[in-house]
Amino acid sequence: MADTKGFSSIETPGYVGFANLPNQVHRKSVKKGFEFTLMVVGESGLGKSTLVNSLFLTDLYPERIIPDAIEKQKQTVKLEASTVEIEERGVKLRLTVVDTPGFGDAIDNSNSFGAILEYIDEQYERFLRDESGLNRRNIVDNRIHCCFYFISPFGHGLKPLDVEFMKKLHSKVNIVPVIAKADCLTKKEILRLKCRIMQEIESHGIKIYPLPDCDSDEDEDYKEQVKQLKEAVPFAVCGANTLLEVKGKKVRGRLYPWGVVEVENPDHCDFIKLRTMLITHMQDLQEVTQEVHYENYRSDRLAKGIKSGKGPGENGVKPERESIVPGQASVLSEKDRILQEKEAELRRMQEMLAQMQARMQAQQ
Repeated sequence: MADTKGFSSIETPGYVGFANLPNQVHRKSVKKGFEFTLMVVGESGLGKSTLVNSLFLTDLYPERIIPDAIEKQKQTVKLEASTVEIEERGVKLRLTVVDTPGFGDAIDNSNSFGAILEYIDEQYERFLRDESGLNRRNIVDNRIHCCFYFISPFGHGLKPLDVEFMKKLHSKVNIVPVIAKADCLTKKEILRLKCRIMQEIESHGIKIYPLPDCDSDEDEDYKEQVKQLKEAVPFAVCGANTLLEVKGKKVRGRLYPWGVVEVENPDHCDFIKLRTMLITHMQDLQEVTQEVHYENYRSDRLAKGIKSGKGPGENGVKPERESIVPGQASVLSEKDRILQEKEAELRRMQEMLAQMQARMQAQQ
């Protein structure tokens, strides 16, 4: 008789057990960990770094040197990626925050988003190349899953730079508009500014990240939460990393002569709503990036490659070298060279495999 020790009898008739499949996915996901890339864009002095540190309770910029006014005049837009491993209750998150110092600080900002567009396309191109490579097991996903766009609270709506930037990027990345330093506005001013910004976003045809609708069988509390999050867009936030004592409790906030602005108090700002949106919709942000923005880039990239007969280096990603004289053979870009090396390596491996099979047949 077979030993069945360790196996329990199925008590419920018709029960197979695949209802436990989500538990397997959960264990595998927790073991592997999660990856998320967030981009923050906005003018200097709007509190981008402070907000990110407040959101994830970490210091992403311990050694940052802040340039003075003279250096800012000469500064061009550059992108800085900071990666940190965060662990909470056994769940690991590899968070990458891409900052854009220098954006909007120049007198002429007509080309200030060129470097940002190029960076986003480069991440898509790298992922596409890695997917087409030989080793697809350990692909690092550095694609931008979400972009917080910081809007100044001191204007009367969107600036021309804000409109132009979001129109350039809305087809490439999930944009979440954020009103910075909301503690300098009254509640009425915040509501008025939110209405104005949403009207301008709609009138200019800008597509921001749409929070997904709830299914009919969802919990009522979750439906109410999603409704409140949708009504809060654009999120009016302020960040702070200083702990203050208010009514015997330690809170993170900003101290003013007239009182304390508590960052995590929903009556003071939308910080909690922004964090809730990011955490509860992190998976959806990644899925939209994969299924919409990346697929659009991939299909456009492949379509252009087929039409022109050229390799990587198109659709916004400039090749390092280009042919400029008609009739001459195109000089291969660096990405073409890497792709050809991988193809050559694959051919060599196939030849070696064929030789090994031939030797084995000869020995038999």
